[in-house]
Amino acid sequence: MKKIALIGSTGSIGRQVIEVVKAHPDEYKIVALVAANNRELLQKQKAELNPRLCVLAGDSAALSAAGRAEADIVFNAAGGFAGLEYSLAAINAGKMLALANKETLVCGGDLVNKLAKEKGVDIIPVDSEHSAIWQCLNFDKATPVRRLIITASGGAFKGYSPEQLKGVTAEQALAHPTWKMGKKITIDSATLMNKGYEVIEAHVLYGTPYSGIEAVIQPQSIIHSLVEFEDGALLAQMSYPTMEIPIQLALSYPKRLHTSVKRMDFTTAFSLGFEPLKKGAYPCFDLAVACGQAGGTLPCALNAADEEAVKAFLENRIAFTDIYRVADGVIQSTKREEVKDFMSLTEVDRAAREKAQIIIKRL
Repeated sequence: MKKIALIGSTGSIGRQVIEVVKAHPDEYKIVALVAANNRELLQKQKAELNPRLCVLAGDSAALSAAGRAEADIVFNAAGGFAGLEYSLAAINAGKMLALANKETLVCGGDLVNKLAKEKGVDIIPVDSEHSAIWQCLNFDKATPVRRLIITASGGAFKGYSPEQLKGVTAEQALAHPTWKMGKKITIDSATLMNKGYEVIEAHVLYGTPYSGIEAVIQPQSIIHSLVEFEDGALLAQMSYPTMEIPIQLALSYPKRLHTSVKRMDFTTAFSLGFEPLKKGAYPCFDLAVACGQAGGTLPCALNAADEEAVKAFLENRIAFTDIYRVADGVIQSTKREEVKDFMSLTEVDRAAREKAQIIIKRL
């Protein structure tokens, strides 16, 4: 039986992890739960799962969950920059890491990769796009490729003009056409900032140069990513939009277990479309990729600025199009530096948030 320390248990991904565990009680046992701030739901999870450790993130024991001696794997579903510290703690403890926290690789990719190599820790991708690539590579991240092709739905405002975007509401932005996700990632999907982050993650996870990573719009969200090999052959991973497959595979790898996922029906006609992701159509995507290419501390600063801007938009303090203005403003005033350690990244994160708040107040 595989024992799991679950970080971010009350969030969207965390709740789905628990459903996977409950579906396979002979395979998995959760031994530690850490939640951000939802005390009521955490208590319900504690009563249901009976873990040895159950704490809120602010508790002094929270970080120790990532290094629990009895845990075989740490599933990091924490939201935001805070997730990076849990990932580093898990790797330091020599634990296999199932990673659903984007900020770990966006903000601290170099640190994480170096430490994982030193500790001999395998990082298993949970994002649907990166799990798809991992599957197409037959679970070997070192497999040579010619090109990684990451798919995007286009978000809630695909096809909107710049003028139309100025007046959109948070409620509209949260109405994702194909996926059900947490609020932050849904807004990032509407701006395509999220897809830019995924390009950065792909570069860090698979060592593929940015010139070999592309993004394309696949409106049905059925093809989750593709891999092109040197001979021109393409492999794709397909399913109806679901996180159950990548979540369960991260836990069951190398086995594949039964899921409740709706099976694709090829007795009924349907179409799969592709549309180019045109440069300039999604400025947040372009900004994220540019920060990834520049490297150093810029992706960390971008993430902090975006978190503050998305929060302000959800609270109706800024317009949707201001998310880019805040993020770009912070990057324009941030000097790129090399990443030294986790503490230096926390300072970059803090400074970028302060700059973002100043810009938000001026808008």
